[in-house]
Amino acid sequence: MSTPPSSSGSFAPLRQPIFAVLWAATVLGNIGSFMRDVASAWMVTELSASPTAVALIQTAATLPIFLLAIPAGVLSDILDRRRFLIGIQVLLALVSGGLLVLAHTQTLTVEYLVALTFLGGVGAALMGPTWQSIVPELVPRQDLKNAVALNSLGINIARALGPAVGGLLLASFGAAAAYGADVLSYVFVIAALLWWKRPPAVDSALSEQFFGAFRAGLRYARASRELHVVLLRAAVFFLFASAVWALLPLVARQMLQGTAGFYGVMLGAVGAGAIGGALLLPRLRQRLDADGLVLLAALLAAAVMAALSFAPPQWVAVLLMLVLGLGWIIALTTLNGVAQAVLPNWVRGRGLAIYLMVFNGAMAAGSLAWGLAAQQIGVPMALLVGAVGLVVIGFVFHRVKLPTGEADLQPANHWPEPMLTAPVAHDRGPVVVQVEYRVRRADRPGFLRAMQAVERERRRDGAYAWGVAEHTGEPERVIEWFMVESWAEHLRQHHRVSKADADLQAQALRFHIGPEQPVVHHFLALDPRQPDAAPADADAAAHGHAH
Repeated sequence: MSTPPSSSGSFAPLRQPIFAVLWAATVLGNIGSFMRDVASAWMVTELSASPTAVALIQTAATLPIFLLAIPAGVLSDILDRRRFLIGIQVLLALVSGGLLVLAHTQTLTVEYLVALTFLGGVGAALMGPTWQSIVPELVPRQDLKNAVALNSLGINIARALGPAVGGLLLASFGAAAAYGADVLSYVFVIAALLWWKRPPAVDSALSEQFFGAFRAGLRYARASRELHVVLLRAAVFFLFASAVWALLPLVARQMLQGTAGFYGVMLGAVGAGAIGGALLLPRLRQRLDADGLVLLAALLAAAVMAALSFAPPQWVAVLLMLVLGLGWIIALTTLNGVAQAVLPNWVRGRGLAIYLMVFNGAMAAGSLAWGLAAQQIGVPMALLVGAVGLVVIGFVFHRVKLPTGEADLQPANHWPEPMLTAPVAHDRGPVVVQVEYRVRRADRPGFLRAMQAVERERRRDGAYAWGVAEHTGEPERVIEWFMVESWAEHLRQHHRVSKADADLQAQALRFHIGPEQPVVHHFLALDPRQPDAAPADADAAAHGHAH
């Protein structure tokens, strides 16, 4: 879905000193990370000729993001993000420092390389959702989209420069120099974060705790069909497209007889192609919808993989990397953009963390699978099989349409506050909510069809059980009920209902024939083992708009 650009200009966020400093520091940090990655990818080819060992580096880098994405998303919501980011940068600096020492003393082994790459992946997993979450704090609301676009541009600038500079350092001075430059880049990032005086977070009585936020994120993901489609499309695309990334070091070294510097140039060409793709995307969006863009990305990546399987001249391979960068940025931007568009603000960090988990899980599993395949059938044939598979799944899953992301996900705030006879402790629970409708028997089928959408909405916003029941003596009296784990979670549910959700509820309310709005009842669980405890605090009914 295309959106009009901000009137303030694409580079307006850089007028904000905090954003400009952190953006520049991030670009430097990412350049260092790409330098470390190109050094590690090349070093493993010197330490082992096994395709499986080479692919393990890619797996070690992406597997932690698959394993830790959701906890990272939760932590980004409940911890001080500035301090959390500083701690992550220190961890990453220690990882690169360890690689520097091992490379300098010539004691680096495949085992050390995989282990430290895994630790670096842990840092990347923790940093991703947190870094995305701080952007709204750095710029005015009207500049937010441009700030997100500038972050993508910064990553691709780093992708263009980092591998090329890292390859030159590797070829000229050895791996220790590339790792040392990465350590230095983290100094700049930590200094920028220390300079940023982030206002302390406002303590809210409804602030989520880790495990409650974790469960809420999983409930939302389990109930959101739109998110399921995005995750499915991302998983199948990256599972096949990972072949080119897993095998690229072997393509450069064995098939194309290239040096470390040439490998860096190849990766730099990918970044340059991605920058060109980012500039071209607005025009492509005018001609193609999201499904068309993902199909185009699959065809471009498949064409590159097929061409590389024939071991073209080095200059042709560099041109192919430009095309790969174009296809890669189209796929990443489109799928990530759709994922953001279908997620409301309250769960966006956790939803994007789940998306990152699927993306990196597919990359990790695919890299390992393509490494094993190359060991059995050879690198050229593995690339060719991956290209054919990517074309096939591109056309097959083109029929599974991505959501448009046009729903209004701003909070509706149309639920009335529950009437209470006395304050309720936030940890009281579970809570049973009943909504009492009057529905004509003839309207029952249409009402139940409308309630299917309401069920998904209730579960997304916090309900862990849901049902509809009829009164045995009054068939027109229908009760919708759902259960929430605590009183605090139900109060959060009040603020999570979006305007699009309110429209779904309105579709069901069309069948209500009562003179007033449906009556809502709240019930709090009692413990029979404590008969002297205070009675339930919530009043039996709250009138107004139905839940």
